[in-house]
Amino acid sequence: MKKKPLPLIEKIRIESVGAEGKAVARHENRVIFVPMVIPGDVVDVQVVKKRRTYSEGRMVRIVSPSPDRQKPVCSHFGVCGGCKWQMLPYSLQLKYKSQQVGDQLTRIGQLKLPEIRPIIGAVQPEFYRNKMEYTFSNRRWLTNEEVRSGVDPEEDPALGFHVRGLFDKVVNVDKCWLQSDPANEIRNEVRRFTLEHGFSYFDLRKQTGLMRNLTIRCTSIGEWMVIVSFHENSPDQIRMLMDHLKERFPFLTSLMYVINPKRNDTIADLDVITWYGRDYIIEEMEGLQFKISPKSFFQTNSHQVMRLYQVVRDFAELKGDDVVYDLYTGTGTIALFLARQVSKVIGIEYVPEAIKDAQINAEMNEISNAEFLTGDMKDVLGSSLFEQYGQPDLIVLDPPRAGVHPDVITAIRDTDVPRIVYVSCNPATQARDLALLSDRYAIQAVQPVDMFPHTHHVENVVLLKKY
Repeated sequence: MKKKPLPLIEKIRIESVGAEGKAVARHENRVIFVPMVIPGDVVDVQVVKKRRTYSEGRMVRIVSPSPDRQKPVCSHFGVCGGCKWQMLPYSLQLKYKSQQVGDQLTRIGQLKLPEIRPIIGAVQPEFYRNKMEYTFSNRRWLTNEEVRSGVDPEEDPALGFHVRGLFDKVVNVDKCWLQSDPANEIRNEVRRFTLEHGFSYFDLRKQTGLMRNLTIRCTSIGEWMVIVSFHENSPDQIRMLMDHLKERFPFLTSLMYVINPKRNDTIADLDVITWYGRDYIIEEMEGLQFKISPKSFFQTNSHQVMRLYQVVRDFAELKGDDVVYDLYTGTGTIALFLARQVSKVIGIEYVPEAIKDAQINAEMNEISNAEFLTGDMKDVLGSSLFEQYGQPDLIVLDPPRAGVHPDVITAIRDTDVPRIVYVSCNPATQARDLALLSDRYAIQAVQPVDMFPHTHHVENVVLLKKY
């Protein structure tokens, strides 16, 4: 049976920005979510999905651009999966992110809020990331013009980012505006050298090929880590590339590689081999040093994370003799940031490697009043823990995007803790969790912080006090 052609709606005006950064239009009393457009654009939209209460569309043509629309700085904009808001001036990005926080807390959580504080924008909206991960592909993504001209994608493999919405397609990146130099130089040199010497690139469908992933990490004090992920163990080729990178970029603090023959890209369960330098790099904040190893999680915007943690500390209203529990502590950054102003801080995290780094970070900073425990939060948190370490005066929550497990919420409610500071990278799940606490805790302050310019993502900090 022949499929019906998808409806085309002509000259529809984009009205606002909705969930997940998609713009909102209305047609015949029906909401249509459209990516890659901004309020004020008049566009032709192809409907691609029709749901019960709304539709999803894609922009086919800009009939009349919004007066707010700006030219994206990146030549890969619109194809690469990142930086989807580059066409939106940064001041408006901040406006819509703040609006998103308020909408989700009130709409999803049905929460009573104080006035939301002005969002803390990034001083540096470009070149702000301290970690970038690139993918090798034996077939470069071609533009429509290249396809029509007969370019063979296999003659020009890619090292870059996945094409928006396609797991097996990679756009080759010449210049990325997310990480400072020499990140672009390192990536381009890896590509040049491996192609010149005939190294095979990964086939994402067949799961074959040598070159798989490249990770580049840096810190605000100028330390650099490069991790090359190979799909196959080819000692001679590995040695060639690693020796070349050591010679070409002698400033690298850490040069590492890993063999990953699995069907997923994660290296958490693999041995990472140090080829040159240290097996970690150091980040600094307010005189504190933090060890970042290849498997460590660390907030990807070093400049903004300090401002984020300053908000946490201000909200915490520390009294000097407080016992603080930092749940989802990761490598202990928030815990150590607060430790010098409290009696004791206990960090809890389910990733053992992260806890090891947290303990090392405490020792490195000569902080003796911080203890770090490994375990599933819903199993660890309880009366026996408090008997050993003390009843909490403050709980800090900084969970992953999925939010806090309901059993952990129940355990927090049972603590009767007077203050909670909840840090979230996902206001939607934060709203859900806050609603479960709302009968016992009042929201005293809400502070959005922009950690990821040119995306719809926003960090949000909420202070709760017991009624």
